[in-house]
Amino acid sequence: MTHTAALALASGLGFGLSLIIAIGAQNAFLLRQGLLREHVLPVVAVCSVSDVILIAAGVGGLGSLLDAAPWLVDVMRIGGAVFLLVYAALAARRALRPSAMAAEEAGSGTSLWPVVTTAMALTWLNPHVYLDTLVLLGSVAATHGDDRWWFGAGAMTGSIVWFTALGYGARLLRPVFARPVAWRVLDALIAVVMVAIAATLLHGL
Repeated sequence: MTHTAALALASGLGFGLSLIIAIGAQNAFLLRQGLLREHVLPVVAVCSVSDVILIAAGVGGLGSLLDAAPWLVDVMRIGGAVFLLVYAALAARRALRPSAMAAEEAGSGTSLWPVVTTAMALTWLNPHVYLDTLVLLGSVAATHGDDRWWFGAGAMTGSIVWFTALGYGARLLRPVFARPVAWRVLDALIAVVMVAIAATLLHGL
């Protein structure tokens, strides 16, 4: 590996982490699954593989497609906002129903496919993901010329490390969530985050 390739790899790692660590729909859902210790590996895999695909597409220059079809971005914004508002309503309902917490705390609640489907929807129906990976990350990667794929590899590594750490590290917070009130607070925060993201999507129309 050349010196410039190593710099591109490190830059991609740092840039990728700076984009993904911010509180968002993906992270909030993965945190909750990690706390429940429920289908953590599939959710981590969905988030990581999705990011790798999107980052590769961005580095490959597919961001130009969004520039050529701005109406597509608007469609994604509306669809993503509707989905996030529905998920926010479900989270708010959980926060208002403490009696539902006991079953969830046992980690024996939702079956695999609804969880995987939700993780995929929170990823692929969120226009911010495309703007961050295809447009923003792709543009920065292009500045590294022939080393742009090293930059992309760094960003991919950052995503995989972050999602794995968040999913499996969440269990360290389980003592805090031994009380039902903590779950109510978490779900209330998730609802607020989802509504806020949906609002920013609709505001951009």
